[in-house]
Amino acid sequence: MIYRLLSHVPHVLFKPLYDVYEGYLFEKVRKGSIPRHVAIIMDGNRRWAKKLEKPPWYGHLFGSNKLEEIMEWCRELGIRTLTAYAFSTENFKRPPEEVNALMNLFERKFRELVNDERIHRYGVRVNVIGRKDLLPENVRKAAEEAEKATRKYNNYTLNLALAYGGRSEITDAVREIVQDALEGKVRPDEIDEDLIKHYLYHPDMPDPDIVIRTGGEVRISNFLLYQIAYSELFFVDVYFPEFRKIDFLRIIREYQKRQRRFGR
Repeated sequence: MIYRLLSHVPHVLFKPLYDVYEGYLFEKVRKGSIPRHVAIIMDGNRRWAKKLEKPPWYGHLFGSNKLEEIMEWCRELGIRTLTAYAFSTENFKRPPEEVNALMNLFERKFRELVNDERIHRYGVRVNVIGRKDLLPENVRKAAEEAEKATRKYNNYTLNLALAYGGRSEITDAVREIVQDALEGKVRPDEIDEDLIKHYLYHPDMPDPDIVIRTGGEVRISNFLLYQIAYSELFFVDVYFPEFRKIDFLRIIREYQKRQRRFGR
């Protein structure tokens, strides 16, 4: 099922009413079934910056700040896992100056995560999923430092998909399975869905209950193709830096109303 959320009216015009409704909705949502895992495609950063006549890096910076807000919303609701599509394998085709600005932003944010007291206070584990070998050395080392500094935590998980592609993940998994089969570690009759999942970038990650895409586009764009077979999909007509807590709560509320049959 696909749910499309329209969000055009600036809430600053109705701030008092907005705050009241947000509080009401938060209490409603908190009493319902809370998803374990929310995945989000952070789309619209560049278009938001262009609308403001700013360079692309400006939109990505505000997008990274918005992700920090969403992490807090998840913690408040008890959503244990958040996965963010930060940079795809295809994104390397963007203009070099934009890619370089993004890589510098990633490095800085990873180093901030290591020293972020909220990460350590709430026990947030950071995982980076994707073809890490494609990342510049400085970004890869900063990502590894963030993973190492949070490895012992298990209260919450933040998965950042960098140099990631769903088809690439499946391809890499198949390549490893074939290699192990040639070495006699895996028999053909042992290959099933659970074994394939074991070879994915983060095999212990629960499948997403919800996938959210901001920016108005209605497609998955090669994101977690294996894992989202039965996820609930939500497409939001608002650029990622403008994504509001009330938008997030309305999505969770709609999710709670659905009857998930998992193909049955």
